[in-house]
Amino acid sequence: MKRHSPILAASACLLLAVAPGQARRVMENLGRGVIAVRTSSTSVYIGWRMLAVDPTNVGYNLYRSEGGATPVKLNSSPLTTTTDYVDNTAHLTAANAYTVRAVINGVEQPASAPFTLAANAPIQQYLDVPLQIPPGGTANWCPGGAASSYTYSANDGSIADLDGDGQYEFVIKWDPSNSKDNSQSGCTGPTILDAYKLDGTRLWRINLGKNIRSGAHYTQFMVYDLDGDGKAELVVKTADGTVDGKGVVIGSASANYTNSSGYILTGPEYLTVFDGATGGALATTNYVPPRGDVCSWGDCYGNRVDRFLAGVAYLDGTNPSVVMCRGYYTRTVLAAWDWRGGKLTQRWVFDSEDPNHPAYKAYEDQGDHALTVADVNGDGKDEIVYGSAVINNDGTGLFSTGWGHGDALHVSRFDPNNPDLLVYTIHEGGKPWGRTLYNARTGALVAGVDPNLDKDPNRGMIAPLDPNYHGAYFWAGGSAGLFNLAGTRVTSSEPTSTNFGVWWDADLLRELEDGTSVTKFNVSNGATSTLLSCSSCASNNGTKAVPVLLGDIFGDWREEVVWRTSDNLHLRIYTTTIPANNRMYTMLQDPEYRLALVWQNVAYNQPPWPSFYLGPGMSAVPQPSLSYPVNLSGSITAKTGSTGARSWTIQVNNTGTAPANAAEIQGIGFVQTSGTACTPTVTSPAFPISLGNIAAGGSASSNIVINFNSCSGSPQFTVNIPLSAMQSAAMTLFTATGQTE
Repeated sequence: MKRHSPILAASACLLLAVAPGQARRVMENLGRGVIAVRTSSTSVYIGWRMLAVDPTNVGYNLYRSEGGATPVKLNSSPLTTTTDYVDNTAHLTAANAYTVRAVINGVEQPASAPFTLAANAPIQQYLDVPLQIPPGGTANWCPGGAASSYTYSANDGSIADLDGDGQYEFVIKWDPSNSKDNSQSGCTGPTILDAYKLDGTRLWRINLGKNIRSGAHYTQFMVYDLDGDGKAELVVKTADGTVDGKGVVIGSASANYTNSSGYILTGPEYLTVFDGATGGALATTNYVPPRGDVCSWGDCYGNRVDRFLAGVAYLDGTNPSVVMCRGYYTRTVLAAWDWRGGKLTQRWVFDSEDPNHPAYKAYEDQGDHALTVADVNGDGKDEIVYGSAVINNDGTGLFSTGWGHGDALHVSRFDPNNPDLLVYTIHEGGKPWGRTLYNARTGALVAGVDPNLDKDPNRGMIAPLDPNYHGAYFWAGGSAGLFNLAGTRVTSSEPTSTNFGVWWDADLLRELEDGTSVTKFNVSNGATSTLLSCSSCASNNGTKAVPVLLGDIFGDWREEVVWRTSDNLHLRIYTTTIPANNRMYTMLQDPEYRLALVWQNVAYNQPPWPSFYLGPGMSAVPQPSLSYPVNLSGSITAKTGSTGARSWTIQVNNTGTAPANAAEIQGIGFVQTSGTACTPTVTSPAFPISLGNIAAGGSASSNIVINFNSCSGSPQFTVNIPLSAMQSAAMTLFTATGQTE
């Protein structure tokens, strides 16, 4: 009999609490996200997702198919404490496919998509995704400027289901070696965006062209399903000469608007929606706002005019919109767009220099090199936290604190005793504060430290670090200690890392990610221990030293970290292999956290945070109110034939907004509720039964032939029929009661 490690069974699971009265957000269909990695010569670590649709008493059965054989259940009773498992009995010279089935009220649900650990898999705790490096070149198109050769490195990344198969793909930005900060002159090579499946298959390549300058502040790419069709779109700023994933040029292919210093201060600017599956351009419009008078943004040489931010937000509480932004040192403009029914329409524009709203001038010089999307007032609709100011879901100004611009931004419920989200940010000017913690709903100061700081803190971090303190500590570069939520210094030392946080080990404290390492800080003695390090990997964006992506990508609720290899030939998706001692639903279904993975690639990348407090002393995790693009239901529409060959017609309906690709009837189960005991048997067809693709609003049917010869009289049954699509990213259990032959 296969057993969990004793550690796995040591503590009770974390409960889910439903948040009532909120709109149901349309979010992607997610499967179980099964992951398996070999941890020793004899053991395999397996993790999977607890989904927001799972009840609090859900259990799971884990199955293993060795070399294509019939799957064998590994656990003797449903797993209820964690969503991971250590398999110590697999024959690792063969390929082993792992699947998970939820058990709800004693009934098994549809099987997850399998994860196959290859025969003789190496001992490693990462997945390897092959990349295709774009060819380098020479940027010699800046009139009167020096030519500059370049090669490419894999840079920021994003995840989404691009092709509707229920699995995540990666979108990777390729950064040329001569990319520039806005403050630096020089001709740059073009920025390139690639899409990859996890096996390394490249779906498309988009070349933004010479009229989009390369650097951290120029290209913010939003990847998300904006119209509920089950496939994500890509939205990004484009220009004349951008080549889409089908090889089609946007605008003029010959236009060149670069100047001798490498800046692009003239020429049209566009916003383009690209098809996630093909990379083809779907719609292009003028970028809002246009640059206009370059000097009006704070300088005349081209630095501050091209400071861009972006995010995806549920501004109406139900459907996602994309928000594209320009400026934060002086003029600040945010433009919200909807992609619906194949049309790109503008929802609203916030402009700090709107003559109809002179009070909006207070929002200038308040933006950070990042933004966060969060529902700050609990109405189910998202606001934009723009550093030291917040823009309401309707495009009006909610408040501006006036504390100024900074380089780091974190938003979450850092205090379990405060129902509101808090914002931690740092300020370059340091007047009146070098660092602030403020209430995201009201703008009220919670804590301010380093008054009139006459230096730039550069980076700042906040995290639950102390098992004996219910809440987070915050710190910054050179802060000489950790500060509690009241702004009181509690230690004389602080972590050397002020970069990313990552939930990695088995406790509720957050570990730290910096460069290519994951470390743990011990508050009691100031020591730092290394939990993970990759000597053959590289970080991104210079001294920022950030990963390609960090977040809860698959497996249980804990986070993965994605680095590129130093030779840029691979992505490595590292996952923890430390057995868990609790469970909660995947953070991908927490609205704030999921959207954080969308905006993480923006400017100075920031770590993702959930909308709830996650740390020592946490309460029940609030369960989000979601709906899904693919929504399956079933019915029994006909029963014909003899007792020994009774044919039941099962109709499967898709009431969602996206096609249910690769829909299946996975099986049928009979629970007898009356009459003399008997055992109906299915004689044909074999399960699973393929129904093909079911269009949105459509249906498909199949006949199941059942032998009732063992039954006499008129026994009744409850019939359970698991339905699935998109490799079980969409699934439901159709139950029909009171059924007779």
